[in-house]
Amino acid sequence: MRSANPVLDRLGDASRERRLPRAGGAEAVTVDDVVVRAVGLLLLTGVVAAAAWVVVPQALWLPAALAGTALAGVALVLVISLRGITHPAPIIGYALLQGLLLGVASRAFEAIYPGIVAQAVVGTFGVFLGMALLYRARLVRATPRLARLVIGTLLGVLAVSLVNLVFRLLTGRQAVEVYSLTGQVGWLPYVFSGVAIIAGALSFVLDFDQIERSVRGGLPRRYAWLCAFGLLVGLIFLYWQILRLLSYLRR
Repeated sequence: MRSANPVLDRLGDASRERRLPRAGGAEAVTVDDVVVRAVGLLLLTGVVAAAAWVVVPQALWLPAALAGTALAGVALVLVISLRGITHPAPIIGYALLQGLLLGVASRAFEAIYPGIVAQAVVGTFGVFLGMALLYRARLVRATPRLARLVIGTLLGVLAVSLVNLVFRLLTGRQAVEVYSLTGQVGWLPYVFSGVAIIAGALSFVLDFDQIERSVRGGLPRRYAWLCAFGLLVGLIFLYWQILRLLSYLRR
């Protein structure tokens, strides 16, 4: 079964190409290895976000800088996921870039909607923990049908977001995603955000299953970095979707 997360999907390919003996397990990745690295990346992202919130000044060049940071983050995701990079340097670089982007952009939301960032953070980790518990209890299973549904939905979300962005740049109008922080919002952005959040939440089930099967496949310990990176990408995606939806509700 393939994961909805392109980063973790590489793990399935790697586990099929290289299987290590479980005996002596010192070289094989474990769930604890993934957890430690994922927590470390989240803490690093949070610290950088807090620093950017306080230190980075509001300036005319800031929107361009944020756009460049976002593009660099997307480029890193593509490079790391497509090439299956397990070295920690580019993965840590992604956490640093995203921390900078999260800190500055979240401050802009918070200035208009006080308390929204805390709500988005609680919502993000609440969804993540909820899906982890459901998966642990086997109440939600990673079936091929679920995988096709989630992958198709996320690909659709990304495609529509790209079309919406191009439409915004060419016409100045907004459709399924609203980039301005104030103003009226129609029903379509609410539906789009809701679909994106549900798909992002269900993708964690596929991610947990892929990590579990990769551990059983005996991948080298360095793949824990790739596992942790995949979870970080999913959490950041979910945070942005929840933050955007909360901003719609607060208008």
